[in-house]
Amino acid sequence: MDDHLLGWLKTLDEERLARILANRPDAIAPPWPRRLSTLAQRLGGGFAVMEALRGLPLPALEVVEAALARGEEDGGCDAAGLARFLGVPEAELTPWLDLLADHALAWPDGEGRIRVLGALARWWTAPCGLGEPLGHYLDSWTVSADALRALTRALGLPPGPKRRMVSAAMGVLGDPARVAALLDRAPEGTARMLEDFVWDGPVHQVDGGRFVVPGSPEKWAADHGLLFRTSWNVAEMPREVALALRGPDYRPPFTPEPPDLATLPVDPESVDHLMTLAAPHVVERCAALLENTAKTPLPLLKSGGVGVREVRRVARETGCDEDETRLLLEVCAVARLLAWDESAGGLVPTDRFDRWRLDDAPARLRVLLAAWWRMERSSLRRTGGKYGTLLGDDPAGAAVARIRRTVLGMLARLPADTACSDTDGLVRLAHWHAPLLDRELLARCAPGVLEEARLLGLVAHDAITDLGRALAALDGEAGGENDDSCPRVEHDPALVECSTRALAAVRRSALFGADLTAVVTGPPSAELAELLDRAADRESRGTASVWRFSPASVRRALDAGHRPDELLADLAEVGAVPQPLEYLVRDVARRHGEVTVTTVACIVQAADPALLAEIAAHRRLARLGLRLLAPTVLASPVPADRTLAALRDSGYAPVPVEDGGGTGGGITVRRTRAEEPQGGRLILLPGGRVAELEQPAHPLVEPAPDPREHARRLLTADGEDRRPAGRTWAVIGRMASRLPTAQQSLLGFVVDRGVRAAITLADGLTATISHGELRSGVLDAWCEEAGDYLEFPLADIVEVRGAYA
Repeated sequence: MDDHLLGWLKTLDEERLARILANRPDAIAPPWPRRLSTLAQRLGGGFAVMEALRGLPLPALEVVEAALARGEEDGGCDAAGLARFLGVPEAELTPWLDLLADHALAWPDGEGRIRVLGALARWWTAPCGLGEPLGHYLDSWTVSADALRALTRALGLPPGPKRRMVSAAMGVLGDPARVAALLDRAPEGTARMLEDFVWDGPVHQVDGGRFVVPGSPEKWAADHGLLFRTSWNVAEMPREVALALRGPDYRPPFTPEPPDLATLPVDPESVDHLMTLAAPHVVERCAALLENTAKTPLPLLKSGGVGVREVRRVARETGCDEDETRLLLEVCAVARLLAWDESAGGLVPTDRFDRWRLDDAPARLRVLLAAWWRMERSSLRRTGGKYGTLLGDDPAGAAVARIRRTVLGMLARLPADTACSDTDGLVRLAHWHAPLLDRELLARCAPGVLEEARLLGLVAHDAITDLGRALAALDGEAGGENDDSCPRVEHDPALVECSTRALAAVRRSALFGADLTAVVTGPPSAELAELLDRAADRESRGTASVWRFSPASVRRALDAGHRPDELLADLAEVGAVPQPLEYLVRDVARRHGEVTVTTVACIVQAADPALLAEIAAHRRLARLGLRLLAPTVLASPVPADRTLAALRDSGYAPVPVEDGGGTGGGITVRRTRAEEPQGGRLILLPGGRVAELEQPAHPLVEPAPDPREHARRLLTADGEDRRPAGRTWAVIGRMASRLPTAQQSLLGFVVDRGVRAAITLADGLTATISHGELRSGVLDAWCEEAGDYLEFPLADIVEVRGAYA
């Protein structure tokens, strides 16, 4: 734990502490901390610090790096000196220091110095390309008194006590003028040799033998404290030496102003119109793609993912283009609408698809947008001019999701009537706001992100739509790709309103013509499109969509099990059915089924018709379902091996006949169902991973933690007296008398180390607890079932078991 951070937190008022908690919601995630000391541990955690840095713009990180480079070994630096180091007025530095303080990454102490969180120093091992402070080498136990005296003699300093010699050597080696004077007396080639250490990092591989050759630049530099060898072939340059050699005019990079972004004016009404066209199209096309995979499961390649040939087939059969197919299939996989089905041998719709299609259109759209928002793949990113494998592995992983949210966030900063006209400028601006993103990956992903957003109705004319703006505001609620759902996104009030408006213009009726066409003047609803796709062929899309009825299309609907009267009734609900269309449906229905096709698993042949007639009438063979196709041919729906065994059991002597001909087949509609013992199901994730997930209920959106409430609670609780440390075991041993010794020890770890355990009370109630405190004979611990801290009487606890996540 960072003691400086804890001391600073204790000086804060409720307003300032609440601001920190609002910027660092991870610090008050359940189980929320009850003490400022626990909060300091969370705020100073290495991975928590990295997550906080990801949300800061470039100038804030440059200030942190400069502060680390300028700071002394105790982690502090003077604010005025830091401003001089960066070459800017102190007032220009103030807003960035305030931003860092509001994230508990750097703060002013009582002496006016800037303290930097210790975890940052562990991440930045060489801030500004500089090494360890000089004192790190001179005060090291590896530097003997004789070596220190030799260094002071080489620098022309008098000998003395160790601390005085260290201070004097640091005064010389940290002074640019004196270091320059030293180099004037150095052997030839010394300045050139040191140049790499000065500008290209403090640590380099070296030839260790040259450090023991008299008169060599390496030995001279080591003798005068300009380089220190940590091993035979590795040398390092101290921070003060590098700064001195860089000269008094050196300034670390500091870019407080964001790069300019070229923009163009755009008509907001046109952007809004394109949103209302794209949003219903997404819902409709996803339904069509999922219906297609229900009829023809989508196989996977042996190496993982879906092949290009299958993508093109699905695109051709559903009327989507390939880019749309790639994007929506991956979105459906992340939304858990598609899953691997072993018996089908491919991807098929899940049970969730059945529930999804029953939701209203805005809810369906939000499920898809939430899946895209957390998806850790870039469906339309090109590498070497080619797309990656659909649902294959993407090594970039979570970085792709962060890039997507950053790019859309940059567009959300523009006014509603402004469009971005420069993708490269957008990349530069995104990198300024999120400098920890890989610049090269960002440049490769940005065009694909914009195209994906356009297909989903989030971007139009290179300007963000209201739907995109509502989604961009949910950056912190995106969740991870492996999350089964993200209720905070799917039920966000602003996104609910925008998705409803985006789908308000859908058409639920069609104009049927005497030429056997159906015209929808606007975006069709998913239900209308599904009905027309069922019985007609789509000829055009766009502002108006056109379907054409034909004998083949009507026959397709009848083949799927629709009765003619029902089909005509469904069509009549969405428009006036003209007489030619009614005649077409009834004419096709009249001839439908004149010829039938039966699935046959095997056939039984014999030269004697009487023998076959006997077999067909045999009671014990009735289960074979034998049907007489010809006097010498019987057909059975039972496979050949079982039919063969049944005939032999009944006293006949059949023999199998090898035949190259195929048997009949059929098409069945499949759904992957929960067949696992625990009630879970296998879900295919991008990259060929399979996850077992529980069947979710409709999730309730929990309210976000209130930073002000937590700040008030922390400041109040921190003033309370706690039981002195070291008495945990004595109190538990005396009060939890129903527990055996081993279980008392486990309960002690719940208190002293915050471990997780399951307890049972005397009345039979059970709870999963952690982060406990003892007071007045009760255990005050976090209860996972209640989502809060509860008190459990120690005398009532009858069992303690280990609990593992």
